[in-house]
Amino acid sequence: MREVYLDNAATTPMSPKVINVITDEMKNDFGNASSTYELGRKARNVIDKARHQIAQSINAQDGEIIFTSGGSESNNTAIFGTAYSRKNIGKKIITTKIEHPSVLNPMKRLEKEGYQVVYLNVDQSSHISLEQLKQELTPDTILVSTMAVNNEVGSIMPLKEIGEMVKDTNAYFHVDNVQGMGTIDIDVRAMHIDLLSVSAHKINGPKFLGFLYEKSDIDLPNLVLGGEQEVKRRAGTENVPGIAGFGEAVKELSEIGHASLQERYQHFQEIILHELDAHHIDYQVNGGYGPGYSHHVLNLAFPGVSTTTLQTNLDLNGFAVSGGSACTAGSLEPSHVLIACFGPDSPRIHDSIRISFGRYNTDDEVQAFAENLIKVVQRIQSKNK
Repeated sequence: MREVYLDNAATTPMSPKVINVITDEMKNDFGNASSTYELGRKARNVIDKARHQIAQSINAQDGEIIFTSGGSESNNTAIFGTAYSRKNIGKKIITTKIEHPSVLNPMKRLEKEGYQVVYLNVDQSSHISLEQLKQELTPDTILVSTMAVNNEVGSIMPLKEIGEMVKDTNAYFHVDNVQGMGTIDIDVRAMHIDLLSVSAHKINGPKFLGFLYEKSDIDLPNLVLGGEQEVKRRAGTENVPGIAGFGEAVKELSEIGHASLQERYQHFQEIILHELDAHHIDYQVNGGYGPGYSHHVLNLAFPGVSTTTLQTNLDLNGFAVSGGSACTAGSLEPSHVLIACFGPDSPRIHDSIRISFGRYNTDDEVQAFAENLIKVVQRIQSKNK
């Protein structure tokens, strides 16, 4: 039985071209990029090429890209670096209730250290209130941190509007772009973004690799101490093959275009929703699926059908979906995103699944999934009547 993978928000299969680039680099360019002889210079050139490809994709300068181990390290570096280097200005930080754990957990630690963290509310569509943000932006605010695209329901944050509000204040504007890379257009200059985090494995690149965009006039203290790699901003011998693969993954996305991918993912959503409606299935869309959402995520609630039961049945039939963030999937705690949207007493927080599409999904796979989903839900809901 061939498994149909529909959990691309958790991770994506590596692109064949990326695999080839990484393999070639592992064979041919094994030098340390900090070495001055030819093998080292070759490795340095590989890194510089990838750094340029990545910088171009977000309208940044090459020197503003710092390679890291992934989105979590990038988020931690941006948050702790800003907090500790700017505490003489103030100790107030603004974020949202629906951020990834790699943002929320650093915030919890900073609260214990005496920082004031404001968690912006979201409505049932999973969007923040710009008015609330405006009210909370005070002279002692040193950081505003928000994700570009929510990893559980796909809501897109109004980054340009937030950037306009923050740019003339004392705060830095940090964006967790792990889910946004390749799904929405990001221009760090036009959006007035100071710091931005990305992970390679969400865009068909290698795991344990990411980058932090750090605007040229910002100088955060290092989270990782050691050697003088990444122009003294992030210690550790660079993963040259992985970085080369990362550059290739970004290049492929740029060639495809996020608009083309969004159109394809919207088509997948429509297949599933059409089949559910045609068979009169009782369901609800968490968040939404129109303007203001990335179509690569579709979060559905089925009244009376528990997340665990539905996931297990779909898995047994060869379909991989999730109940929420991959970073909390092993936890018994309900989704903090759905709680923020609908409240702790909503049955949706126990009856929902997340379906997320990727570049390699096909119409046939999505159609087969929709048909199987209907059979499973009909069987379980009929038993509960």
